[in-house]
Amino acid sequence: MLKIGVLGAGHLGKIHIRCIKEIEGYDLVGFYDIDSECLKEVEKEYGIKGFHNIDELIKAVDVVDIVTPTISHFSCAKSALENLKHVFIEKPIVTTPDEARELIELAKDKNVKVQVGHVERFNPAFIAAGEALSKPMFIESHRLAHFNPRGTDVPVVLDLMIHDIDIILKAVGSEVTNVKASGVNVVSDTPDIANARLEFESGAVANLTASRISLKNMRKTRFFQRDAYITVDFLDKVTEIVKMEELDSEPEDPMAMVIDLGPDKKKRRIYFDKPEITSINAIVEELKSFKDSVLNNTTPTVTIEDGYNALNVAHMIMDEIGNSSNTL
Repeated sequence: MLKIGVLGAGHLGKIHIRCIKEIEGYDLVGFYDIDSECLKEVEKEYGIKGFHNIDELIKAVDVVDIVTPTISHFSCAKSALENLKHVFIEKPIVTTPDEARELIELAKDKNVKVQVGHVERFNPAFIAAGEALSKPMFIESHRLAHFNPRGTDVPVVLDLMIHDIDIILKAVGSEVTNVKASGVNVVSDTPDIANARLEFESGAVANLTASRISLKNMRKTRFFQRDAYITVDFLDKVTEIVKMEELDSEPEDPMAMVIDLGPDKKKRRIYFDKPEITSINAIVEELKSFKDSVLNNTTPTVTIEDGYNALNVAHMIMDEIGNSSNTL
């Protein structure tokens, strides 16, 4: 049984508290929040102890779950790691790549595990794509959301786009070599809508669009690769796969879709697949995954290095947007 404590009891922190209470193998010792009124309300609502001091909570647990505003991630994680505690930390991992690198070295030095909350890795639609994803060469991603003041403390690249950055880095498995980006500040002091083009060492290209001022919600990514097109709808939990396979003979099904590429080439058949999606709570699954990695001494599904890589690319995008010619 792992003793766990939650730092931060805002909107997402409360969700984490509810999820942890469902997971066998965790003992939820308590939580901390800087807001004393919130502390009282959450303590009463969930029947768990509210700590008035971060250090006291950290010392009382084996695992620290950091769900505070991004600006405090670094100080909270550093304190937990220095006290030899395993850390689950919400995305983005910290504010700057330099801070992330410092945490990487500290985690290695203290020999503790860190997992970053890139929850879309546990989205059942992405999981369903599974082995069908193989070296995509062109990717198009759209993540659009209605305006919500919560989250505007960071640019839309760190608030929304970073989800897709992590997914794309995982799918492509290659270094980013070039970034082009532009953004617009509409209702806040940082970009509320952004578009980026990533070019990879492998030759792959990804176009990403993120907006938090959309009239509709959308979280969809399309992957194009040799002989296949895969679309993953992270919002509606739907995965569709279109693939082509060479034919050695005429198909038995007269309704089969066949492409004839000419006399010197084999015909190809088009297959459509819509995998059955298992309904799961992705936050529960990521917290379960981290528990298992600690208990079994295995590598977390989303490592601290993954968190750093996504953050580093996000900063490359924001630096590009920061150029006067790319900001409207």
